[in-house]
Amino acid sequence: MVPSLPSDSTEITHVPTAPPIQPPPPVLSSPPPQPPPPSVTPFPFHYCRRSRVHSPISSPTIDDSPPSSPPHNLRDRSTLHAPDRYGFPNVGAVCEPSSYQEAVNIPVWQDAMSAELLALQRTGTWEVVPLPHGVNPITCKWVYKVKTKADGSIERYKARLVARGFQQSYGRDYEETFAPVAHMTTVRTLIAVAATRSWTISQMDVKNAFLHGDLHEDVYMHPPPGVELPSGYICHLRRALYGLKQAPRAWFERFSSVVSAAGFTPSEHDPALFVHTSPRGRTLILLYVDDMLITGDDQEYITFVKEHLCDQFMMSDLGSLSYFLGIEIDSTAAGYYLSQSKYIQDLLARSGLTDAWSAATPMELNLHLKSSDGSPLADPTRYRHLVGSLVYLTATRPDIAYAVHILSQFVSAPTTVHYAHLLRVLRYLRGTISRRLFYATSSQPMLHAYSDATWASDHADRRSVTVTGYCIFLGGSPIAWKSKRQTAVSRSSAEAELRALATTTA
Repeated sequence: MVPSLPSDSTEITHVPTAPPIQPPPPVLSSPPPQPPPPSVTPFPFHYCRRSRVHSPISSPTIDDSPPSSPPHNLRDRSTLHAPDRYGFPNVGAVCEPSSYQEAVNIPVWQDAMSAELLALQRTGTWEVVPLPHGVNPITCKWVYKVKTKADGSIERYKARLVARGFQQSYGRDYEETFAPVAHMTTVRTLIAVAATRSWTISQMDVKNAFLHGDLHEDVYMHPPPGVELPSGYICHLRRALYGLKQAPRAWFERFSSVVSAAGFTPSEHDPALFVHTSPRGRTLILLYVDDMLITGDDQEYITFVKEHLCDQFMMSDLGSLSYFLGIEIDSTAAGYYLSQSKYIQDLLARSGLTDAWSAATPMELNLHLKSSDGSPLADPTRYRHLVGSLVYLTATRPDIAYAVHILSQFVSAPTTVHYAHLLRVLRYLRGTISRRLFYATSSQPMLHAYSDATWASDHADRRSVTVTGYCIFLGGSPIAWKSKRQTAVSRSSAEAELRALATTTA
């Protein structure tokens, strides 16, 4: 638990302690100055708390009235919030500071920064050492985010210390950076298999996941805002930090070693899926960065795995699966329902649609769009943002996959005609917001695949474009689909169909 500090707490001077003594929690008074340590020791960093100035946290408004005492017509900065990145209405948003100077005077963000620094201290993220000769340390910054629940209510205020990884040099500060994450097809397949076998899916979250990764390179960093070091000293990172180029890889290596020691082996088809088989049954773990799903028919071993993971990492057991990667999962006796209704509501709110119309289909039949249609948009930012949001929405809405595929071809130079058809997709979503994918328990675990293609349907370069692409079912549950342009020019409709079949089979 993060200690609650009074509003009149003073600034702290940070002084290293001897190695055998555990670093104390943040204190309220300034300790007497001591000389720097003669050797490298763990550094008990503390957060510099300044006097709090109470300001509104949710839905701040701009006050343009002039103050009474100052002679200039100035606005109170504590009531300002950053405009929406894409210029859309900031519906139901709360203030997320853009800098440390803005957050340091707000109590909830002060507590969030204190909690983050305590987590860094527990994991031994860095040690304080004298600045080596010729080393150019990287810098870091605070990033603030309001975490919300599936219904849109505030869950917590999160302050994260992020290193500026773009200042790293290849070969000196990092080498390999790749880290696998679970494919969305694997997520849907796991849910479909769990439904057919009546397995319960549990969800767990790793707190400060990247802080658990061990660094193999020497990375030096300036102290974060709010932390003071003795003159001539710098932070030598021992654990990974968010923002480092190798942080995802270091975390995945650490997690893989822990679950491998517990008897799990990675899947040949998706390295983020770990499987454990025993005479008692089978247990599966699916990892997506710091979110994981655990399911299987060996409940005793699942309990053991959860306890083992909690011993190794700071974990949160979120119970049965209900909200994962922005996808709402409703578990019933008949099976699982997957939807993104809240995501659609937020997307419609950001789109700026003022009418209440809805469309029966996402796109007109036999529509052929060209790059020369209409007039170029003065600012294509909104178009690109909406299309990018629709791309993620296809994770549970295969009915808009083809329309999104077509609209994505014009993100570099969209026109008014392209934007009009984009709004039609949004109106279609407005009328079908309650549609969900269903993974039935009565479904048989047998694969069925469908594919189709049109020949020379692209009027620009005559390439064969798949109409519905392919759709693969596990029993009656859809697990994979795609609409994609073929990379080669087919010389007949039969060749186009064979290419679609080859892609579907692969």
